[in-house]
Amino acid sequence: MRRSVVVVTGGTRGIGAAIARELAASGCDLVLSYRSNADAATALRAELLGLGASCELVQADVTVDGDIERLFDGALARFGRIDGLVNNAGATMHIGPLAETPADVVRAVIELNLTAAVLCARRAVQLMSTRLGGAGGVIVNISSGAATLGSPGEYVHYAAAKAGIDALTVGLAKELGPEGIRVVGVAPGTIRTEIHADAGDAGRPDRVAARVPLGRAGEVGDVAPIVAWLFGPGAAFISGTTIRVAGGA
Repeated sequence: MRRSVVVVTGGTRGIGAAIARELAASGCDLVLSYRSNADAATALRAELLGLGASCELVQADVTVDGDIERLFDGALARFGRIDGLVNNAGATMHIGPLAETPADVVRAVIELNLTAAVLCARRAVQLMSTRLGGAGGVIVNISSGAATLGSPGEYVHYAAAKAGIDALTVGLAKELGPEGIRVVGVAPGTIRTEIHADAGDAGRPDRVAARVPLGRAGEVGDVAPIVAWLFGPGAAFISGTTIRVAGGA
């Protein structure tokens, strides 16, 4: 049986790396973008090869148009096609009230979490749409519980970008259903990854765990299996919705 080829942006750390592992275990080959940590990318690739997957690594900043082209060109050069995209790359970059968030950080967060995802989806559609000669496929957009909670006092700019991702999922699913492409969102809550330390608050998962009805912060293993399942036959009639993985929050 032909193995699916899936592009995962930001696919070598945190939730992205966990998604890559799950997809590899389920029989997918992978094209993973990473921005700067080549050591982590190389180590993950070796792990995925051990799971029987083929894996192409592409150093790319998905906020740069040329890097997006290079990412998908790398997929085509290695595999000749793609069957799916996980729009995973993201960051909050700052924690604090909007008035205390530098303007350049606001722009950077929206560029990474929303604009880059829209442009990666655009390129994936060009390759997968049956109307354009492709074989169809799946796009999974990683949103956030922040999209509906707003994240006041922490990162409303990030929440606003992720709300845009939810709108992208709905609209693109309606647009692409007739072209053989399903589009689904996954919205994690607070998950233990380096995103918190990168924004200057490594202890945030423990600090906010009491807000979660299930009484804990999430782990990458709570999210990744859902994403991998969405690429399988059990999810064949799911499109245009966002699945919340946030412990009830």
